[in-house]
Amino acid sequence: MKTTRLLLFALVAISSSGLGAADAPLSLATARELALKAHPRITIAQLRALLAREGVTEARAGFLPVIAANATYVESGQQITRITSGSLSNSQIFDHAGVGATLNWVVTDFGRTPSLGEAARQRLLAADAEVLATRAQLLLEVDAAFFDALKAGSVRVVANRTLSARQAQFERTSNLARNELRSELDVRFARVSLDEARLLVEAAEKDWRAALTTLGSLLGLQAPNPATNLETPPGPGELPADCDALTTLALRQRPELQRQRAEAEALRAAARAARAARLPTVSVAAAAGVTPTNDPRFQRNYAAGGLNLNVPLFAGGIYRSRQHQAELQAAAAEAAVLERGNLIARDVRLAWLEAGYARERIALTRSLLENAEAALSLARTRFEQGLSSTVELTQAELAKTTAEIANTTAEFGYRVRLRILDYQTGSLR
Repeated sequence: MKTTRLLLFALVAISSSGLGAADAPLSLATARELALKAHPRITIAQLRALLAREGVTEARAGFLPVIAANATYVESGQQITRITSGSLSNSQIFDHAGVGATLNWVVTDFGRTPSLGEAARQRLLAADAEVLATRAQLLLEVDAAFFDALKAGSVRVVANRTLSARQAQFERTSNLARNELRSELDVRFARVSLDEARLLVEAAEKDWRAALTTLGSLLGLQAPNPATNLETPPGPGELPADCDALTTLALRQRPELQRQRAEAEALRAAARAARAARLPTVSVAAAAGVTPTNDPRFQRNYAAGGLNLNVPLFAGGIYRSRQHQAELQAAAAEAAVLERGNLIARDVRLAWLEAGYARERIALTRSLLENAEAALSLARTRFEQGLSSTVELTQAELAKTTAEIANTTAEFGYRVRLRILDYQTGSLR
């Protein structure tokens, strides 16, 4: 209960906070920390793990004796009376009082209780693995949203710079047209180029705010600050060259696979418990107490004990049916583990291939940007010398803007692909 209150308190405290001051940069590490403290999915997974832990305690209780205290006071209104109907085992009732205790202890049920305890322990391991899986998925979403916001911010800067350049170009072309050095067609093309830049700015501003909204929702914020300054993380690492090693790592540490393995083991333990339910149960029962009334018909102290053997002979086939159901569920769970392993191996290889393509795309977009900048420089020189029209300059500016956006998208896309690869291998913790 104490842990539950702490989790709920953290959820309320972080949800009521903001990203901080507008001039305080938000780092990726801080964003991760806020998300892990504030997001309801983490709280739900942790509460389910606590629930599974209580199930282990409940299963272990079968190993321990049950001791109960009791006190009795009976007054019949007569010295001795009898009950001639009902289900009481003793129809003769005396006025009496007494206090005592009873003990019931299952000595052995031939493995049923230990199997139930093992099933509960495996369900707890599955719940703990689910917490890790939820954490990894949330971290991946936070990283992707953070890099998407950085990309949208970079595109926003490119769009505003493009708008300023095209505004200056339009004004210059208009001045040249007024001096009859450029035609009205050049002015129209410059106006078209300016309007395109304004549309690009509006789209970039919308994408920037949408990216911040997505990031803010993951951090538990109702209204993220649109002026938030995001701190760019260090450069991405190198892509591992051996995909087979990554697959082996994923099959060993992916929390989803660990969860399914634990669930399959829990079902196998439940099947063993269902099979043991058809076996005898040996238990001990004892009772002791004191009768404080001075009545010659009752002894002052009493104690008794016994050994009970319960042998299930016939129950209409219910025990066998439960055993078969549990065994079939365990077999299905084992098949699901194999399928999950195959899917993980496939996803790791696909993520590795996508990351490799994203890395190659960075080099290509950088080359594209360099060539676009060179082409724009030549087109501007030709335009200033009167050797080309506004159309040629506009196309060169558009090519440079497109190349800048493609280069920014490729750089942040590679970071996201590396994060996806870390997630697929189970390394995103």
